[in-house]
Amino acid sequence: MWDAMRAERELTRTTNLCDERGRLNRSAVGWSRRPLHVCNLKGRWLRKKRWNYWAVTTETHLFSATVSHLDYAAVVFVYFLDFETKWFHEQTVLAPLGAGVQMPETVTGDIDFRSSGLAVRMNDDGRQIQLAVDSRNFGGRPLRAEFAVRRPDGHASINVVIPWSDDTFQFTSKQPALPATGVVELGAERIGFDGFACLDYGRGIWPYSSTWNWASGSGVQDGRTVGLNLGGRWTDGTDMTENGLVVDGVATKISDDLVFEYDSKDFMKPWRIRTAVTDAVDLEFVPFFERVAKTNALIIRSEVHQMIGRFRGRVVTAEGETLKIDGLVGWAEEHHARW
Repeated sequence: MWDAMRAERELTRTTNLCDERGRLNRSAVGWSRRPLHVCNLKGRWLRKKRWNYWAVTTETHLFSATVSHLDYAAVVFVYFLDFETKWFHEQTVLAPLGAGVQMPETVTGDIDFRSSGLAVRMNDDGRQIQLAVDSRNFGGRPLRAEFAVRRPDGHASINVVIPWSDDTFQFTSKQPALPATGVVELGAERIGFDGFACLDYGRGIWPYSSTWNWASGSGVQDGRTVGLNLGGRWTDGTDMTENGLVVDGVATKISDDLVFEYDSKDFMKPWRIRTAVTDAVDLEFVPFFERVAKTNALIIRSEVHQMIGRFRGRVVTAEGETLKIDGLVGWAEEHHARW
């Protein structure tokens, strides 16, 4: 079968990401259908990176909230997009040295961030996730958002350790296509959310300079619930990828590298995302909105072009079933970071 072209070890038991010295536990390298890693990072000040990124999408809106801890600072940001009007706003708060931000070592766990202008809460017991955001001034209006996200029994995800070296490595848990309901209140406006959530959970020891592509989509296609997680560049040369599908809760791991073809001088032009060798993925991504986020501080520089749009094309499951993708909501991004 196509995904056997390169053996990626599948893990089935709970394991620590790091050894007692804080280096990579080599027995933790592999992938799993549910999160099994305890991300026991320690030492290596300035190099540890931790984040929980949530995005909830419907056919008409996107809402996202992230809590990240970069050792020297916590960066917390939320953003909202109305697909029809293109009204967009993003709010970011920095907490020096990550004061007041505690990041759990496992996917399950709670995060509670509070500042004078923004509060973000993420409670995850493994089956149910409660997300809540409050902002006093979100683009000129108060914001209150609440979401209930559900992990159905047996719903798989894509969980991978990327081993650059014994001293630099990353665990990522990508969980697309989780059923979600919620409400976003913007001033007097009340917007119902009945769609899907995606989690990007990351814990690792990173090199100072990094570049990556990431694409994700969630929705219903011909009566099937489909989640895509597609990545590139940052995993090159590691013999591991973060690529996979989740179809009706069943995971397909894609071991082939992906090729992202796009115009970096005009990100709004259609993208093509395909597997380099096999026929597992062949998608066109057509953006309808560009989110640009730039940071240029003393020791951190970051620039992300996150395109919101729709996927069209086809993907192939591990069972050999070809699924047509037509209008699946999601995003594709290019990110450069010196952090």
